[in-house]
Amino acid sequence: MVQSPGHQRSPGHRIREQLVAERMTVEVHGEQLADSNEVIRVDEDGSPPRFYFPRDSVRFEKLRRSAHTTECPFKGIAHYFHLEQGDQLFENAVWSYESPYDEHVALRSRLAFDADRIPPLQVGRHR
Repeated sequence: MVQSPGHQRSPGHRIREQLVAERMTVEVHGEQLADSNEVIRVDEDGSPPRFYFPRDSVRFEKLRRSAHTTECPFKGIAHYFHLEQGDQLFENAVWSYESPYDEHVALRSRLAFDADRIPPLQVGRHR
């Protein structure tokens, strides 16, 4: 069991995880890259909402593992992937917490897409 040092130092920092009630998809240039009924929405203080998709719902053949990692004191180490879309390469545009801290174990191995790194990204809900 590994607790988050961020939550220990800053207990007032809020990260809310919630299963989205509808089916969600991710599209880039009209091509669907993810589709799931089991998406977790993460609302973290100071950050835009992020949507974490199960790995088996993502077209993994479009991703290439990057050597890039970052460390979040609340969630753990994020491992990144490049997204290959046609002749475009969106570097470090997708990330995953493969061994998150205990407080965020629901995010384990899910994938999130960075709208800032993929300008034509569309994440949508389908009712």
